[in-house]
Formats: sequence, structure tokens, C-alpha cells
Amino acid sequence: MSPSPARFLALPSTSPLRIACVALLAAGLACPPFANAEDSAATAEALVHANALSTAFRHAAEHASPSVVLVRSEAKPKRQQARGGQRKGENPFKGTPFEHMFPEGIPEGFEFNMPEGGGMPRSGVGSGVIVDGAGIVLTNNHVVEGADEVTVELPDGREFKATDIKTDPESDLAVVRLADAKDLPVAKLGDSDKLSIGDWVIAIGNPFELETTVSAGIISGKGRELSGIRRAQFLQTDAAINPGNSGGPLVNLAGEVIGINTAIASRSGGNQGVGFAIPVNLAKWVSKQLIDRGSVERAFIGVQMGPLDAKMAAKLGVANRKGVLVNDVVAGSPAAEAGVQELDVITGFDDTPIEGTRALQELVERSTIGQPHKLTVLRDGKSLTLTIAVKPLPKDLAQRGVEKPLQAESSEETYHSEEFGLEVRDKASLPEDTYEGFEGVVVDRVDPDGLAAEKGLGPGVLIRAVGKTPVTTIAGFQEAIEKENAEDGVVLKVRTPRGNAVVLLQKG
Repeated sequence: MSPSPARFLALPSTSPLRIACVALLAAGLACPPFANAEDSAATAEALVHANALSTAFRHAAEHASPSVVLVRSEAKPKRQQARGGQRKGENPFKGTPFEHMFPEGIPEGFEFNMPEGGGMPRSGVGSGVIVDGAGIVLTNNHVVEGADEVTVELPDGREFKATDIKTDPESDLAVVRLADAKDLPVAKLGDSDKLSIGDWVIAIGNPFELETTVSAGIISGKGRELSGIRRAQFLQTDAAINPGNSGGPLVNLAGEVIGINTAIASRSGGNQGVGFAIPVNLAKWVSKQLIDRGSVERAFIGVQMGPLDAKMAAKLGVANRKGVLVNDVVAGSPAAEAGVQELDVITGFDDTPIEGTRALQELVERSTIGQPHKLTVLRDGKSLTLTIAVKPLPKDLAQRGVEKPLQAESSEETYHSEEFGLEVRDKASLPEDTYEGFEGVVVDRVDPDGLAAEKGLGPGVLIRAVGKTPVTTIAGFQEAIEKENAEDGVVLKVRTPRGNAVVLLQKG
């Protein structure tokens, strides 16, 4: 027979058991049966904490869910030719699950006439969150990208058409403006900078079109980088995120949005406990620009950056591996005007420590254009403070990315460094106009088991300097490289078709 509440309430007011029982009764729960007073107190206290956590989850879901919407996007079929049929041999199902049925196109004598003379329509479902009661929804770019028509459905059953869509593929964010909307439930946006690993969060969205689904987890990591999205550092969470969650909010226990769910890492295509969300502080900045000006203006300083590995950090006198190595300084850029040099290590921007390339990129991009900023660099083991005025990132900034290495043509004179495992020729041995504007010697070959091959150097790479000594001839390279040794290592400034870089050749 279970003890009555009166038995516990008769205990002294300071009794943990009585306090726990009172808390359970206040929550509308019964005092459970216990074997003895000691077990009773421990179990009752555990139940109090468990129910308090449950209440927090419930509170967060109730506050955030009304502002979470389902986003339907549809791309209309595209006209392929004026008469409505396919070109001879063309597969009308290209881009659809049926494409593999006709890998070589439609057999001769057959013709499919699709609606409006095009392919099959494409549609998708994602999530979003209302950030303005007048009808502005924040979601992912990939949810609405390429859509001809976007419809937004609220949990209360209301449905709206999108009248305007502004996107930022660089951060995978988008804002959708709804037609004839007013007095919509608005999400409260939190501060993602205050998050710590281990904090409880919930993900809200429409996975597999299961509307207003809530899953719980913790912040598993911060500052994650994903290929394909160059301008965001992600929060990692084990809260279940599945197809359809994209664009929905990641919420803290106060019911505040602290991230926009974006991607998962999965071998199966479904949730495997590794999900990623864009921090809401970045989303605030991007969405404000999209709303105010229709596009995102980012600042830049004009350096090509590289990470610091342990050996390079030791060679350059960096006490830890925190910082960003300057591989190249763009001529005429803010960095060039401020006096930044190759092989500098950027350690701070406006007194904020820099740990990696993406962190520096985010700080610079969101900094005020046209105003002076403080840039801290480590040069020759000494810390320097430079003043830099950032400028708008040019839209036509050159994208370097030729993959195929250039091959040096045959010539008689070469120099081979057995210690570092490479042989060089004069730059004139390369095709005309290659590396125009840059001086150096060209790698002709590398020893298969040598240091140069180990570090990825290959034929056609231009070596511009040995350490900080520029080289323009084979003799100059020989003189400079013979002063170095593989045990201490040597830093080479090089240039490839992708741009400038630095390479450390060191044993061990």
C-alpha cells in the first residue's frame, strides 16, 4: 500500500523527502511509494529534477512551435522546344527518378509530350521560421533555390504564397516574404555566441512532412566547417534532423532560436546523430541584409589564407597553432595597404583572437566597411599591430582553381637538391604567359620518396622564394637552398595555377 501524501507532509519542513513530495504535488503528480526514507528522498529528488527538465522542454516547444512553418517549393517544367516534344534521342525524364530507365534517350519512333513542352516538375518540402509578424520567413537557400512558386503553411492551418524570395547561397540562407500576411507568430531569436558544448537544444521542423515535429539533443560541437558552404561555421547537434528539417530552428530551453537546421552527416540519408545548424547570430546578419538591400555585402581584407599545422607553427615561432597563415597578399587590397606580408600569421582582429581561417573570414566579412580596424599579426616571432580599412568584397573576385599541374618543357640546365628531393629549371621552360607577373624557378621533377613529393609538390610548380629570399634563377635557388637543412626545415613560397601558397619541407 502506498504511503499517503499526509505521511510525507508530516515530516520536518527541512526534510528532503518532504520538499521533494511538495514539489511533485505542486506539479500535479502523486508522491510515489518508497521502501524507506533514504531511498524515498533520493528517488523523489530525481523525479523532481526529471520533471523540471521535461517542463523546460515543453516550455521551449510551446513557445517556439507556433512560428515554425512548412515550406513547399515547386519548380515548373521548362520548355525544351516550341512544339512541345523532345529532341531526337533526348530523355524526357532527365533529372527525375525515372531517368535511369532511358539512359541513352528515347528510342527512335517514340515521343513523349510533357506539360508545357518541358520536363517533369520538381517540388520539395522544407521548414522555416517566422522572424517578422508582417510575413518574413527565414529558411535555407537550398529549400527555395530555383523555385518558381513557394507556399508557406502555418501550424494553425493558414497558408500563404511567397511574393519575394531573397537568397544567399554563400551561407545557404534565404528570406521569404509572404503575401497579405499580418499578425503572425514571431520566433524569439537568441544569442548563439553564448552556447556551450553540452547545452540542451531542440530541433523543430517538418521531417518527412510530419508537421511540427520536435526532437531533443545537445550541442555536440561548434565551429564546424562543411564543404559547399564557404561562409558559415556550423553548430553540431545530436538532436534528430532529417529531410524536411532544413530551414527549421534549433531552439534552446528558453524557447529562443539559436540556429537554423541545415544539414546532416549520414551514410544512410537519414539521421545518424550528426546534424548541423547555422548559428543564429550569422543568420541575423545575413537576413537583415537580405531584407534591407536584397543581397549580402561582405567585407574583405585581401589575403589568401592557410591553416597552421604543428610543424609550420614551430618553424614560424607560433607558440600554439592558433592563427591564420598568410599565403598571398592581393595587390591593391586593404591588406597590402596595411603592410601585411606573406608568411605573417594573423592572430587577432579587433582584439578578438583568431583560431582558424573560417573564424577570421566571418569576423572580417561582418566588420564595418570604411572604418579602421585592428589587425594583429606575428612576424618573425614578434607581434605587430596594423591598422586596416576593410573594403567590399568584389563580386567578380577571381576564383582560382585549375586542377591540372603544368608540365615544364625540356631544357638542359637544372639543379637537383637531393636533401629536399626536387629538381628545378628556369621559368622560361614553361609555356608562354604562364605565371605572368611572377618570378621564380620551376619544379621539373620530384624524387618519389623525397620531402617535396611528401608535401605534394610536383612538376610545373613555381618556387618564388626560399624562406624570405626571392629566387629568380637556378643559381639563386641553389645558393639559397644549400643554406638550409632538412632537419630544421625550409619554408618555400610557391605558386600553382590555384594561386600562391607556402610549403614547409622538413624531416619527421
